[in-house]
Amino acid sequence: MSHTPVLLRPALELLAIRPDGVYVDATFGGGGHTQAILACLTSGRLIAFDADPEAQERAATILDPRFSFIAANFRELSTRLDAIGVEQVDGVLFDLGVSSMQFDDGLRGFSFSANAPLDMRMNPHAGPSAYDILTSASETELADIFFHYGQERAARRIARIVVRRRESGTLPKTATEFAAMVSGVVQRKGYRERIHPATRVFQALRIVVNDELGSLRDGLDSAIGRLRTAGRVVAISFHSLEDRIVKTTFREDERVTPVTRKPIVAEQTEIDENPRSRSAKLRGAERKVG
Repeated sequence: MSHTPVLLRPALELLAIRPDGVYVDATFGGGGHTQAILACLTSGRLIAFDADPEAQERAATILDPRFSFIAANFRELSTRLDAIGVEQVDGVLFDLGVSSMQFDDGLRGFSFSANAPLDMRMNPHAGPSAYDILTSASETELADIFFHYGQERAARRIARIVVRRRESGTLPKTATEFAAMVSGVVQRKGYRERIHPATRVFQALRIVVNDELGSLRDGLDSAIGRLRTAGRVVAISFHSLEDRIVKTTFREDERVTPVTRKPIVAEQTEIDENPRSRSAKLRGAERKVG
């Protein structure tokens, strides 16, 4: 599977990498950002995090003494760095959301174009799957999930159908079947949607399954706490809920100063080459003295 890191050049520029510095790639994914950071280091060190077992397998192919991999979610950043004796770092990079490799893997259930179980767990061995949530949450809870985390206007109607279908024993178990069910509820006849009608519901389920927003808050707090003076934390987000947390944290956390007045977005050439970059927003902040 190919992997093209999003906003690579501006992310590296925002990190202001010191060749002898210590850096954290909080979301290893396909390893694109990791490899680029390593190329900027001389005597420095890079520590990467990822809870996905497949990411761990990819990381094992990087045979570089300056590189370490930690099989954990970045919300564990502080405790895991303590465990390896790293007190401070010069920079942390977050590339949020689902990697293109996870989307492309039909068995993971992230994509509505794949006939795979409704899983959506970034760590497939931990916590309830998307299907577990669909079969256990109340109608009100499901509506709240679809509305708050997917900004889906038809949240109540979709939740009602989900409960009706599970009570009758006909709730879809695969991503393609569930996407088709959602499309049947929200798609307007004769109207061409800009995005797939099930996109917002899939986003909502994925966020809840992986507690993405809670993990992001914890991860940013830990990253800022580990920065040495003038160290930087940089985050690439892909939807407004993530970006709002990043923006608010960088503006309101008294330990850092934002280094981006507005988010950096992809140029058209990058969007043409990598459509996933269209929704990406890059922000950075620097640790203050003291």
